Amino acid sequence: MATHYLDFERPIAELESKIEELSQLSDDAGAGGFDKEIEALRKRVDKQRKQAYSNLDAWQKTQVARHPERPHFKDYCAALIEEFVELRGDRKFADDQAIVGGLGRFRGVPVVVMGHEKGADTTTRLKHNFGMARPEGYRKAVRLMDMAERFDLPVITFVDTAGAYPGVGAEERGQAEAIARSTERCLTLGTPMVATITGEGGSGGAIALAAANKVLILEHSIYSVISPEAASSILWRDGAHAKQAANNMKITAQDLLGLKIVDRIVQEPAGGAHSDPEAMIRAVGDAVEQELKALSKLSPDGLRAQRAERFYAIGRAGLQ
Repeated sequence: MATHYLDFERPIAELESKIEELSQLSDDAGAGGFDKEIEALRKRVDKQRKQAYSNLDAWQKTQVARHPERPHFKDYCAALIEEFVELRGDRKFADDQAIVGGLGRFRGVPVVVMGHEKGADTTTRLKHNFGMARPEGYRKAVRLMDMAERFDLPVITFVDTAGAYPGVGAEERGQAEAIARSTERCLTLGTPMVATITGEGGSGGAIALAAANKVLILEHSIYSVISPEAASSILWRDGAHAKQAANNMKITAQDLLGLKIVDRIVQEPAGGAHSDPEAMIRAVGDAVEQELKALSKLSPDGLRAQRAERFYAIGRAGLQ
């Protein structure tokens, strides 16, 4: 049962609260005292959850994409990557924990894996800077991709960030250049690369790990050049129009698939990824495995050509 409910989930929260109350009364009254009532309420919850999540608008999907209980990079890594060895530092300045990466085995195949980590509580969110990387995070990503090519290892990335960190120190250390170098390294990589947008895919901070051969996205994730709140502030000089901005920006998985910005949508459990993290992680693992197997047939030059054509096609579509 979720502990954090979104605005549109309030009716579901009320029903689950009633289930909890009846369960406690049942314990006091004796086993089976309220089983029928509890079962009926659970069926209502399932029905309402399916209805709610089948009709989400872009702003509601934005809220789901940011849900604090969605699986994070460390959850995917722990469940999908065996023998994971984290590699830290950019060998230039420091280690940035907003991007975590290293070596491991994905279903028996040696890989380089990395992704944005937002953290799960106050302590870890501060440690990982809420998933907003500084320049050294993107330079670490470049270092890991260099190693992947040297040892002929596929690269798997998990994207979940509101954007790159916009602080003064980050800008002084070359944030824009670091993002550009990471994006360039993705595009020139001679090994297969599959990126999955698991929550927010915000601006250049996201594409620096997502310029891949195949870009997957979870059903209720978003991918955008700017956050709805920031777009609202620019267009209306008021952040209160974020919902309108989100609905106009074409940031949902379904919109992005139609625009060919992403290649595949990974369906989420009814109620979102946070309602059944284990099932979500398995589904992502299956999708990534299928894409890597297909890409393994291409040569290094073929991988670069496919990746280049994929991104050129997006620009050509925009001109039509």
